[in-house]
Amino acid sequence: MALLDIFAELEAAVADRIVERYAVGGAVGATFYIEPAATQDVDVFVVFDQSASLLVSLAPIYDYFTDRGAVVQNEHLVIADWPVQFLPATTPLVEDALVHAVRMTVDGQAVAVLSQEHLAAIALETGRMKDKLRLSQFLTSGTFERLRFDALTERFGLTQKWARFVALMEDEP
Repeated sequence: MALLDIFAELEAAVADRIVERYAVGGAVGATFYIEPAATQDVDVFVVFDQSASLLVSLAPIYDYFTDRGAVVQNEHLVIADWPVQFLPATTPLVEDALVHAVRMTVDGQAVAVLSQEHLAAIALETGRMKDKLRLSQFLTSGTFERLRFDALTERFGLTQKWARFVALMEDEP
């Protein structure tokens, strides 16, 4: 399975100290908790040592994976036939999501995934239609920790966005 190969490559990047930590997010990350959605790529949030520079550069990641056979395609690296987009943790919410990522095992392969509450908060923060749909799915999943989500919305200044989302949902027939 191509995703398992990607997960193995991500774990290798941590072992080789290319990234300090990572977690799968976006639609692929959400599939660990809710029904799968169509997606064109795998979103991987990363933290890596940038102490020598104030600018965030993904060059070490691109160099590492291209040396291992990945191909650059626009903003993606194609790994195991999947476009993978590496996204640096550039907001406090995403930084927190990476700190609290969940370690899972898929068919014997370890992978770090953003928690569903963090994925939901990021979806709320991003606010695209597909994110609002995903947020609705999280809320009705049966495993969603609403108190944890509420704490995230409070801590990261999303309470007004949350109130607008709730009002929008209440207006639906």
